[in-house]
Amino acid sequence: MFGMAIASSSPAVAARCAHVRANVGVVASQNITDPSLGPRILQALADGTPSDKALAQALAATPFAAYRQVLVIGKNGPPVSHSGDYALGTAGTALGTHVAAAGNLLATGEVLKTMIDAFEGASGHMGARLLTALRAGTERGGEAGPIHSAGLLVASHVPWPIVDLRVDWSVEDPVADLMAIWGVYAPQIDDYVRRATDPQAAPSFRVPGNL
Repeated sequence: MFGMAIASSSPAVAARCAHVRANVGVVASQNITDPSLGPRILQALADGTPSDKALAQALAATPFAAYRQVLVIGKNGPPVSHSGDYALGTAGTALGTHVAAAGNLLATGEVLKTMIDAFEGASGHMGARLLTALRAGTERGGEAGPIHSAGLLVASHVPWPIVDLRVDWSVEDPVADLMAIWGVYAPQIDDYVRRATDPQAAPSFRVPGNL
């Protein structure tokens, strides 16, 4: 699986910053965001370009690389990252064996290592591990100011994301809201995949009219 969890003070952060393709990889394009970088890098990965070269090619093709933060994890090669000189506030990236974290406007530089450690120490579904890391990051300080949106995106063996959950605006705690949505959706992930791939064998929706 490939996946990403993200939170921000900006609205609808996952709509702009999270990019994933099944059996290909995952890309985060953030800070002063250019959403076009995600699909461009994913296509390069799908064409067989290693992660480091796919990132380098995308950055070389834009005049504004200094404003971007980009993470890339693909099938070929370890995770790679870029944090431009104009990344906002306290900013940086951190890499693990199969995980990467990036942030800007952070309360402390320790947030990123905390997230890496939390992900690598967690078990269970990819989505649960990503949310564990996201929660750990916010508890370590997260963004310096209040956060208002969060998202979780996971791809597996089918062409579409098996998880695409978003809290586009929350005044209180979008990560808590996202975790609550995950608690409802996670037990049904396989059911929704089965409804698409083999509807004759799929379970009911367990709602009035389809019990």
